[in-house]
Amino acid sequence: MSFIKEFKDFAMRGNLVDTAVAFVMGAAFGKIVSSFVEGMVMPLVGMLTGGVDFSKKMFVLKDAIAEVTNPDGTVTAAVAEISIKYGMFITNLIDFIVVAFAVFMVIKAINSMKKAEPAPAPAGPSAEEKLLSEIRDLLKK
Repeated sequence: MSFIKEFKDFAMRGNLVDTAVAFVMGAAFGKIVSSFVEGMVMPLVGMLTGGVDFSKKMFVLKDAIAEVTNPDGTVTAAVAEISIKYGMFITNLIDFIVVAFAVFMVIKAINSMKKAEPAPAPAGPSAEEKLLSEIRDLLKK
C-alpha cells in the first residue's frame, strides 16, 4: 500500500473527521461563550458588585515609566506597567464554568439518549447440536 493511500485511508476514517469537526465547533462555541460572558454576564456581575468593571481590575506591582529625554540629549527607555490582572482571570474563570456546564449538559443528553439495552440472552443449542447431543447420549447407552 502506498504512503499516500495509507494516509488517505487514515484521514478519511470516521473518528478523525469527527474529531476535526468537534475541534472546529468547540473553537466557535468558545468564542460565543466568551462574548456572552464578557458582554452579558460580567456587566451584570459588575452591576451587582457596585459598578465594578472586572476587565480593568488589577494589582499594579510597578507603575509604567514614560520615555524621558534628559537635558544632555540621552533618552531613557519607557518601561511598561507590571500588574496582576485578576479581573480578566475572574472573567475567564466564569467563561470556563459556562463551557464546562454546557459540555456537561450535552454529555448528559447524549447519555440519556443511549438507552442501556439488555444483553441478549445466550442462544440455546442449534437444532444440529441438539441432534448430535441425542446421538451422543444414545451411543453412551
